[in-house]
Amino acid sequence: MDPVRNPYAPGAGQRPPELAGRDRELDVFDVVLERVARGRPERSLMLTGLRGVGKTVLLNTLRSQAIGRLWGTGKIEARPDQSLRRPISAALHMAIRELAPHHRAPDRIDEVLGVLKAFALRANAANAKLRDRWQPGIDAPARAGRADSGDIEIDLVELFTDAASVATDVGTGIALFIDEMQDLGAADVSALCAACHELSQLGAPLIVVGAGLPHVPAVLSAAKSYSERLFRYQRIDRLDRISADQALCAPASREDVEYEEKALDLLYEKSGGYPYFVQAYGKATWDHAPRSPITAADVRMAAPEAEAELAVGFFGSRYERATPAEREYMRAMAALLWEEDHDVAVQTSEIAKSLGRKPASLSPARDALIKKGLIYSGERGTVAFTVPHFGRYLRTVG
Repeated sequence: MDPVRNPYAPGAGQRPPELAGRDRELDVFDVVLERVARGRPERSLMLTGLRGVGKTVLLNTLRSQAIGRLWGTGKIEARPDQSLRRPISAALHMAIRELAPHHRAPDRIDEVLGVLKAFALRANAANAKLRDRWQPGIDAPARAGRADSGDIEIDLVELFTDAASVATDVGTGIALFIDEMQDLGAADVSALCAACHELSQLGAPLIVVGAGLPHVPAVLSAAKSYSERLFRYQRIDRLDRISADQALCAPASREDVEYEEKALDLLYEKSGGYPYFVQAYGKATWDHAPRSPITAADVRMAAPEAEAELAVGFFGSRYERATPAEREYMRAMAALLWEEDHDVAVQTSEIAKSLGRKPASLSPARDALIKKGLIYSGERGTVAFTVPHFGRYLRTVG
């Protein structure tokens, strides 16, 4: 069939042509937006799940919902080597700029932007040379004495409180979207929790919507014990069979193409219902199918191409980041994993036993893999892959 008309989109964070199986999450966020706008108490939101389940796509869709209600929004992607201060400054600057045209008092906007600039400038080291100092691009003079103490927890509470007051003035809200939440430093996580806690007590219209790997709740809980009650956690999982079929059939039907039932059976078996894999197999199958309806034979013919693309772009790029010692650790995990299609945990003691090593000697490899986002520890003494089907891939590379 015509590859130009191929509707499927296997890309990092790229919205699929049919966002299937996420109606509940979208409805929940609509309620959150409405409650916050009406001054009702509501928690910030945290999306968790494996890689490839569509967390970033959903995060972007939730942001579109907020924009549609005339909220101020900003989005950042956390990085393990970067403090929260600079990216949160840029995101909040964008949110306030979106609200500014609806505010009746430009002086009030300038005042809050001045606080934001003072907060942002604290990202510069005290001994940094003038040419090396970062300038946040905020067109307002810095307002000293507010959100500029240098203590990220104090400063973030003050900054969020002032920013929320602007949203109150215009009768809407502010939503900050943070992807890869697990990569935030401990001090930044603690500050974010403290700021959200203060906002919830004040009933201020500013919420944080985060997305990250399955162990994000444990990361937040380690920072602040009350974080379990501070956020509404939503686990984003693979699609059920009906939703996976919808993700394939709805965009195909718009191109007057149909699938035979056996083809859908095989596609679900191959993809496991993971949205990224659904798109990858759907795209390859479309390109190989000679005509409609698409058959199981077409899927079998296309599967090696989809698997080769996943091996390079989805699995291989992550595998290449690991050192030989880390690869040995993951291969031992894979050998112990026979439940390939989900995030099954493995006992670290079993990994050590299979390698003939003491558990303590494997801690550096385990910790490095967690930091690289290849595995996570949901419970003490266990680890699991963050990438679905990664155990299967590792058994093929030896």
